[in-house]
Amino acid sequence: MKFVTYERQGQEHAGILTDGKVYNLNRASKGTMPGDLLELIKGNYAIEELQLDEGHDLSQVKLKAPLPRPASIRDFYAFEEHVVTARGKRGLDVVPEWYEFPVFYFTNHHAVKGPEDSISPPRGCEKLDYELEIACVIGEKGRNIKANEAKDYIFGYMIMNDWSARDIQAKEMKVGLGPAKGKDFATSFGPYLVTPDEIPLHDNQLDLSMEAIVNGEQYSVGNVKDMYYSFGELIERASKDVTLYPGEVIGSGTVGSGCILEQYGREWLKPGDRVELSITHLGSLINVVGEEE
Repeated sequence: MKFVTYERQGQEHAGILTDGKVYNLNRASKGTMPGDLLELIKGNYAIEELQLDEGHDLSQVKLKAPLPRPASIRDFYAFEEHVVTARGKRGLDVVPEWYEFPVFYFTNHHAVKGPEDSISPPRGCEKLDYELEIACVIGEKGRNIKANEAKDYIFGYMIMNDWSARDIQAKEMKVGLGPAKGKDFATSFGPYLVTPDEIPLHDNQLDLSMEAIVNGEQYSVGNVKDMYYSFGELIERASKDVTLYPGEVIGSGTVGSGCILEQYGREWLKPGDRVELSITHLGSLINVVGEEE
């Protein structure tokens, strides 16, 4: 299933997208299901018993982030090409510890943006960047989850854009703690949250093409299968001696070539730029850069 959060006539609803139409979850479940998608993920509702009646065309609603209020956001660093290239541009090698275990940082789960939302960079930012990522949402409570069991804890997948103020981030990282203000102003999700049963596996792994287009020009191309660490390994690390709860988001980190930082001769994003991230089976997530805060 493709789950969405949408706005219609000033009201926010959780819904299902199918055959080009959006159906209100609360109505489809005869009022027994909460309208908030996070509450759906947390609860035990008979999704298979939904009765879809008259839906709305996509043109009649505004899609928001599928999960506007996630319980938390952990963003990992799972693509080796991104790590090698990004560090190499700064004259740095990959530290040996990167190959020992996957690492992550927590970002601001109250600064989530959705499709078509304007992204305002922090004041004084001169190096705004996008980051092409895939994220999964935890659907079951768990602790010390093994990588080979992690698939049972994933509710669904969605596109993630981990917006970055590179100039602010660079100063923070010199201190040895962060990132913080270089990241916490915006994270985009969307356009929908897709359950694993709708995503075919190849050789028992995700094989999904990834692409970033800026102002109509292709900037990034990659594939989810190139993750050095699988989502199973990310979840195992995140849940080590810690309980994960439904509604927590696990980001993959940036795919190789998936940001301006890795590229040569590209200008940083500026107001008016249109950034479109696409992943096979997950749709396209579009945002436009606005003026600074």
